[in-house]
Amino acid sequence: MSTRRLPPLLEDAGLGVLTTAAVLIAIAVADEPGARPPDAGSAAIAVLLGVLLLGRRRWPLGVLLAGGVALMGYYVAEYPGIPPALPLAAALYSAAAFARLRWAALVAGGFLVLELLMRHHILGQPWLPALAATVTDGSLLMVVVLLGETIRSRRVRLAEAQERLVRAEAAREQEAARRVAEERLRIAREVHDVLGHTIAAITVQAGLADDVLDSRPDEARVALRAIRSTARQAMTELRTAVGLLRGPASLAPPPGLDGIAALAEVARAAGLEATVVTAGEPAPVPGPVALTAYRIIQEALTNTVRHAGAHRVRIDLRYAPGTLDVEVTDDGRGAGAAPPDGPGVGLRGMAERAAVVGGALSAGPRPGGGFRVHARLPVAGGEEAA
Repeated sequence: MSTRRLPPLLEDAGLGVLTTAAVLIAIAVADEPGARPPDAGSAAIAVLLGVLLLGRRRWPLGVLLAGGVALMGYYVAEYPGIPPALPLAAALYSAAAFARLRWAALVAGGFLVLELLMRHHILGQPWLPALAATVTDGSLLMVVVLLGETIRSRRVRLAEAQERLVRAEAAREQEAARRVAEERLRIAREVHDVLGHTIAAITVQAGLADDVLDSRPDEARVALRAIRSTARQAMTELRTAVGLLRGPASLAPPPGLDGIAALAEVARAAGLEATVVTAGEPAPVPGPVALTAYRIIQEALTNTVRHAGAHRVRIDLRYAPGTLDVEVTDDGRGAGAAPPDGPGVGLRGMAERAAVVGGALSAGPRPGGGFRVHARLPVAGGEEAA
């Protein structure tokens, strides 16, 4: 249940009225032999002490000093003595609450010393009773000052907590935006790899079918069947990539190392002499690393089919303790295998894929001709890296 607070100015006005009333009552009941009787001057000082509190939020130190001067004027005019706790309590609290603790303690201490001297020298009280009465008034003043400091500290802690919450929320939003961007980039890579490889293979096979359709219809029919098979495989992988946007329930198992033979078969259908060579002792490969190796080989074969003008391509898988080396080499045009507008997103995407799982990729022309793509991927810890 929420509580409605009064407007600050109305609160300050009420506090000023209470302070004025308390000072007037204290003046009326004060009994000091030889003191000047209360009159309009003492009442004016009481009213001034209350009016000053209207500015306690904006000028806390100024209100405290002005109140102290007004009280000193009251004492100098020899009106009946009143303890400083009543006229200065609200001003001292405001000064402490608005980060003027040192000044509040200084003013309070000064008036306590003044009260002690007045009780002893003017009222003729012995030092011990005068000190006891002064300590009583001083306790009230210190409680007021400490209350103001407590409120100020609590306000500062609340502000710091709110600032931390704002920073944490901003950090969460930035992290969410970063994850969304990374997920979009990953899905874009998946779609690029699937469609790029498929379109390259279909283009080559369709060209072959067109060339031999009249002279060798059987070969044309084989090429058309290969186009249909490649398109079906691409649709399956594309559903998997799009399924990432729908949630785990719609996902099919992602391709891995067991799909490399199918990639080689597509390359053969496109007219290449494709060879797959495995070296070392095969070891379990984490799913993300296996998918990365599959996509790198797929993209490398796509570039070979589309741009290299090669006749032969070789896929090497080399297992070593903790690593898997993937290498795709061809006998094509080497540096000229790159598309006219530069390497594009293919090589960059392969390098990004390798980096995501903690690996590294290099690509470039071979000294004896052709092109080479090599990736070294970590097998141990690959799941955590992904």
